[in-house]
Amino acid sequence: MKPFLHITAILLLGATCPAAAQKYPEKNIRLVVPFPTGASQILGLLLAEKLPALLGQPVYADFRAGAGGLIGTEIAAKAPADGYTLLLASPSITISPALYKKLPFDALRDFAPITHVATVPNVLVTHPSVPAKTVNELVALARKTPGKLSYGSGGIGSANQLASELFKYLAKVDIVHVPYKGASIALTHILGGEIDMVTVSVPATIPFISSGRLRGLAVLAPSRVPTLPTVMTTKEAGYPELLMDTWYGAFAPAGVRADILDRLNSDIIKVMQTPETRAQLAKVGLDVITSSSAEINKFVRTETEKWARVVREAKITVQ
Repeated sequence: MKPFLHITAILLLGATCPAAAQKYPEKNIRLVVPFPTGASQILGLLLAEKLPALLGQPVYADFRAGAGGLIGTEIAAKAPADGYTLLLASPSITISPALYKKLPFDALRDFAPITHVATVPNVLVTHPSVPAKTVNELVALARKTPGKLSYGSGGIGSANQLASELFKYLAKVDIVHVPYKGASIALTHILGGEIDMVTVSVPATIPFISSGRLRGLAVLAPSRVPTLPTVMTTKEAGYPELLMDTWYGAFAPAGVRADILDRLNSDIIKVMQTPETRAQLAKVGLDVITSSSAEINKFVRTETEKWARVVREAKITVQ
């Protein structure tokens, strides 16, 4: 082969295999965390600490709080689709599309779900003064006294509100909503007997249920929670559709190469499934849960449809 033809053949061969020359990762990876405290902070810092050992590059948690998670989510949505910007998402990514008429991103179109990472189960609790010791008794009481019972939430459009509105919709009951500026404030007010019920994270309620200051009626999860073994599930209570956990998942901007998504899925799952990680998160009430990209993608779409229906039925609007 003549030298010119030999060089041309090499160049053409290289042009047909661009992916082979693109190694990943070759620089720092940014993990956008839309919430600065709580489980989001714990998971963001944990992934930033443990992923570099597998990826071979630094990972840093970029905390971008504000607007109920919308600011950080928008930053991630508009980042280059190269695998160097990731998002630690929560249920807000499936709830926001129904609450806001205009969003600076499309949660289904602009993101590629990678995997679940963890979840926090929620529980429906009542004040001991409420004369109902089971979900069915609560439903009967609410039907007997429409508009008399009240539930608290962390605010209009919060996950607490949507969980309670889903309960109202399924049970066909009239219970008054009392919004607060945060779920922790709602919890304080139910302890004081100012509201009758609230749906909130299991870890936040354990000491109060154990001491009898609150009554746990049902966990909104598929199976019983080890830390509340005597509290039945909503399925056992007769409401299998009443499910709401505070889940967290890793996402990338849509358009990231499939091999990069596969690598991230594999490495994140390896980090989350170690006994050390499981034990570390269990201490703060977080359960590790991982999935394939296809599984979390299906989950996100199903959840988006479910909460859109709840928002529509409850006529929830945010200013």
